Amino acid sequence: MLKWIIRVLPFFYMALIWILSGLPHNAVVELPDSAVDRFFKESLHLVEFGILYVLLVLAGLTAGKLTPSANFLLAAFACFYGILDEIHQSFVPYRSATLIDAVKDITGVLVCWYFISRALFHGRFKKLASILSFFKALFS
Repeated sequence: MLKWIIRVLPFFYMALIWILSGLPHNAVVELPDSAVDRFFKESLHLVEFGILYVLLVLAGLTAGKLTPSANFLLAAFACFYGILDEIHQSFVPYRSATLIDAVKDITGVLVCWYFISRALFHGRFKKLASILSFFKALFS
């Protein structure tokens, strides 16, 4: 049962991203200081699509061996979804979509991809590699 929850979790997360990006930027939270609010929300671009990529990797690990090419495809998919989300936001009143936002989305994915690919396929980042190996063994 847990295996299937982990497999569908990325899709629920993608739906959450889509729904939230369809709302005005202050619909969920607005911090009292507008500069802090803007900084916080701009920083989330780096995080939210990195999280999507990590969820995709975890789902992939429940399905068996994750190859370097499959890992790359998962990262590319997360990047594509970030771009698609920016396009979606461009049609939402009171939202903006910029090239720099898409770059931040992709950067978040690429940072996570670097660490995960080095841990899984290049023997680096031993603690991360052991966590991913444990996760893989748990569901194989």
